[in-house]
Amino acid sequence: MPSRADRPYGAFPRGHHEVAPDPGVQHPPERTRIRTALRRVLPWTAALAAPALLVAISMAPAPREADIQPSPTPTPLTSEVYAKVAPSVVQIKALSSDGKLVSSGSGVVIDDAGDILTALHVVQDAASLSVVFADGTESAAVIISEVAASDIAALRPANTPAQLTPATLGNPSGLRIGDDAIVVGNPFNLTRSLSTGVISGLDRSVQVPNQNRSLTGLIQFDAAVNPGSSGGPLVNRDGEVVGIVTGLVNPTGQPAFSGVGFAVTIDTAASALGVPPD
Repeated sequence: MPSRADRPYGAFPRGHHEVAPDPGVQHPPERTRIRTALRRVLPWTAALAAPALLVAISMAPAPREADIQPSPTPTPLTSEVYAKVAPSVVQIKALSSDGKLVSSGSGVVIDDAGDILTALHVVQDAASLSVVFADGTESAAVIISEVAASDIAALRPANTPAQLTPATLGNPSGLRIGDDAIVVGNPFNLTRSLSTGVISGLDRSVQVPNQNRSLTGLIQFDAAVNPGSSGGPLVNRDGEVVGIVTGLVNPTGQPAFSGVGFAVTIDTAASALGVPPD
């Protein structure tokens, strides 16, 4: 005898007598009955299938630690990189003995004492020096160390802002040609200007103008640099200083952007002054 579950409508006639249909009753089309039957049977089918699905899930092997791939770290936006390094960039003013501005350049604060790395040629002929911090604080400064072979100088200001933001020093040995090159400086006295490009070459050597010597081990990049950019930081995509801008090359002889800039690696600059990179 069919069981209750075999009867989708749950109707069980009493006895074996057939009941004649009432001629006044309109029976629904067969299609409707089939759909209704399917709707009633479906919950039973789903209930039977669910345990099998649970068993399949519970029996699946757990992923090995080696198979789990970490989510990629989002690349910081250029605006985020700028916001990180710009507070560490200073403008350097080289003054004559009568206090007139002779030239200006850039520098970057590298420690909590307010010490500043810059290019030596920015400051070497000045009678006195003044630095302007990101918040507008201006202070006299003196050269505390210089390395002519690398065109690097370190300055110490007489006063520092209440909120001082030293830059983070990076590892230039991890640079590859094609990596982002970000420069923040003061070209033409346009303070804390941003320019971007790529690393164009590594371990370059250039002849120092009007001197019988060369600078070696330089980073070549194509971010725009102009007079006033020298001494500023070359920054990677993580906002870490990987170089100190030392100059540019222009076949026209004019000191303006030509797409070929150079920076002393930060380990050369900082280690020569007894400041190891972070």
